Amino acid sequence: MAAIAPTETRASSGRDVEKDLFPPQHATTEVPHDSNADSDSNSSHMQEGVKRVEAITTVWSKKSLWTTFALLWLVCFVSALLASIDTALSPYVTSSFSKHGLLAVINIAARVIGGVVTLSLGKLIDIRGRMEGFVGSLLLITVGMIMKATCQNVETYAAAQVFTWVGKVALAFVINVFVADITTLKNRMFIFALNSTPNIATTFAGPKIAELFYKEVNFRWAFGAFTIILDVVSLPVVAILWYHERKAKKLGVIRPKSGRTPLQSIIHYVGEFDLVGAILISGGFTLITLPFSLVSSASHSWQSASIIVMIVMGVVGLAAFVVWEKFFARVKFFPFEFLKDRTFLGAVMSHFIVFMTTFVWDAYYSSYLQVVHGLSISIANYVLNAYSLTSYFTGPFIALYIRYTGHVKYPALVAIPIYLLGTALIIYFRVPGAQVGYLAMCQVLVGFGVGMIGQMAELITMASVRHQDVAVALAIYGLFGSVGSSVGYAVAGGIWTNILPEKLYEFLPEDSKNMTAAIYGDINKQMAEPIGTPIRDAVIRAYGDVMRKMVIVGSALIPLTILCVIIWRNINVKKLEGVEKRARGTVF
Repeated sequence: MAAIAPTETRASSGRDVEKDLFPPQHATTEVPHDSNADSDSNSSHMQEGVKRVEAITTVWSKKSLWTTFALLWLVCFVSALLASIDTALSPYVTSSFSKHGLLAVINIAARVIGGVVTLSLGKLIDIRGRMEGFVGSLLLITVGMIMKATCQNVETYAAAQVFTWVGKVALAFVINVFVADITTLKNRMFIFALNSTPNIATTFAGPKIAELFYKEVNFRWAFGAFTIILDVVSLPVVAILWYHERKAKKLGVIRPKSGRTPLQSIIHYVGEFDLVGAILISGGFTLITLPFSLVSSASHSWQSASIIVMIVMGVVGLAAFVVWEKFFARVKFFPFEFLKDRTFLGAVMSHFIVFMTTFVWDAYYSSYLQVVHGLSISIANYVLNAYSLTSYFTGPFIALYIRYTGHVKYPALVAIPIYLLGTALIIYFRVPGAQVGYLAMCQVLVGFGVGMIGQMAELITMASVRHQDVAVALAIYGLFGSVGSSVGYAVAGGIWTNILPEKLYEFLPEDSKNMTAAIYGDINKQMAEPIGTPIRDAVIRAYGDVMRKMVIVGSALIPLTILCVIIWRNINVKKLEGVEKRARGTVF
């Protein structure tokens, strides 16, 4: 499919540039007029938060723009470091309560709720402003980390994981939306990629710091210390946004407050955020995915009343969500009309499948490397993070390719076979006795493929909508990724909790079979015996059997990504540059 040539469009024509250039119909050189497209510059159709950020970009200088980029990079660095430490310590936190097997279960609800919250957050930052969303995200992370640092049971830790993950997703989302506000499409992925480069350092620093805290102090101090650091480095960003918002108000660029009373504001925002819809969709997805991991502990397996009730209630919740949105919601929680655009639908579905297939085999990978190959916390997470390290390292180069060519669709198609190759090779190499270097090589291949697909899908998602809809578009993109990861965790948790205990009992020596439950629930007990002893070898055999099944399932689903990418329109983002510069203030 040939790239679409830009039409002659004036910034003041009252039409949306991106929608005009790339209509939902089949790509053609002559672009018909779209009477429904609204201009990004038409303030009567904009939410207050969008007006605020456009007011900020109107009154600030280039120096303020680049200072903000630098400060956001620092926030991304500390956030990535905290996330890396958190990931490395998670198996040991759950093991401290003898619940190592619940590692996937704890993440299921967190991922679903995190994805759903971004839709509400997208509305919040559109209605109220980017600064409020940024502060709210930091608050969630802080509350979650305080709960982790003080938790005395696995239930509190699970709740803390929800707060932490939702805050982490929300912070990244707000930063991405704000970067989208102050960049054009051609340069946007370059700044996104730069904000990801801290992960190159945190890939190595995070696990080592986690190991030092675990061995020399405890995991609680690790969570507390870096939460304080994150809050401190985030304050200058809040100060810059607050200062320029005040400046815009003084110049009359931002309208005064609405004049509503506090009660009227609460009623207004509950309606705007569609709280009922948010509860129904998050509850529905969570109740459907959780049983896969909990079924092994139910009294009668799939026949258990609790499992059946959870699945039925999940289906009813999702059905009720659709009915509520169609007939009763004053403001739609989920903008279904976006999914009518084949490019948008293909982009978010590719994100869903990539996350789903990855987390099927990635959920317990750190534990596998430590138990089966005898690696330390830091070395195991170095291998695990080779995936993200490759993605973040190649990100700026891929972004430069986009900047100078504008091509999005075909690089994504090239990346899919690389992703499939890397995952398929894991089937061969993820066996006891394999060289760890080969596992790292597979992670590199997967990271390169996933990184390229992810960048292209995210950019094509933003290119499919108007600027005023970017926040909601990114929220939907994030929701599909979160639900995909929760489905992946559900499958992984189902395989792990249903097969690993059986395999442990089967492979353990006769005089040690009574230790099955204790070994299953604690990674420290799994590594208590040296490699080569009967008990440790039995654990290794059980791990190898379960992990092989996980990778096969993940690999089998990857080809679905090809179908999702093929339906994208061949949008060339470079050709939008001139019009975007004329339509929006001081941006990069």
